[in-house]
Amino acid sequence: MTSVFDGMAGALNATFGALVQHTPSGGEAVEIRAIFREQPIEVPDEDGRNILTVAPVLRVQRPVADGVSRDDVIEPGDGESYRVLNALTSGSPAADAFVLFQLERIS
Repeated sequence: MTSVFDGMAGALNATFGALVQHTPSGGEAVEIRAIFREQPIEVPDEDGRNILTVAPVLRVQRPVADGVSRDDVIEPGDGESYRVLNALTSGSPAADAFVLFQLERIS
């Protein structure tokens, strides 16, 4: 089914995205177009209060996002490497919607 949102992620990815290196677990590195950011998130401290910290995330368009999995390695070109922790869907009905991947710096 066609949605009014189809194509929007592609326009955003073309504008704000860049090529990043994606290495699947046990696979060969490939370049994919994605949006890498380190964005502020709230996490609870040991007293249960929320504190603001910065976490790396990667937004990848479907269907390319279907090839990204937990423990894959992402190198966005900032000299660091990141491990994929998990994926969060955006809830968009678009066929090319972004999938948000939470990352963890490994080097």
